[in-house]
Amino acid sequence: MEVYLIRHTQPQLSKGLIYGRKDLPLADSFQEELEAVLRSLPEDIDVVYSSPSQRCYLLAEAISSRVICDERLFELNFGDWEGKTWDTIDRKASEFWMEDYMNRCPPAGETMLEMKDRVELWWEELKAAEHQKTVVVTHGGVIRLLMALAGQIAIENIWERAISFGEVIYIRT
Repeated sequence: MEVYLIRHTQPQLSKGLIYGRKDLPLADSFQEELEAVLRSLPEDIDVVYSSPSQRCYLLAEAISSRVICDERLFELNFGDWEGKTWDTIDRKASEFWMEDYMNRCPPAGETMLEMKDRVELWWEELKAAEHQKTVVVTHGGVIRLLMALAGQIAIENIWERAISFGEVIYIRT
């Protein structure tokens, strides 16, 4: 199966904003970014999956009228930190989380391990499906985890891989 992982296009955001699950409007560059994404995709796509986040769904819907939303494709839940900026949250709490983000969560959020488990469950279901060409519109954290699950990067190195807004990453399973 061919899988095209796409990070949502540029949202309108302020510097340092924490926005894992927070819905944000898209930047004015959406149409230009959409055209670049479309040039990177084959014409004969079987299925498009999307995170329910509006910034993902709008792109997915522009790719295909047949979009399957799945909550397991949401970005990390930053809980009480959503919508705040890194310089306004408790520094000790953020440092504590960053020391072991795989096993610790932001207040009322989720751990990276919890996120990995939900993404992995979705990934295993996708691999069992009989699609030839699949598009997945989601978030940077989810894409990094999917790349790790596909053996493209080591899980402990997922944050070393930058993923641009609107970037298309190809995986063959």
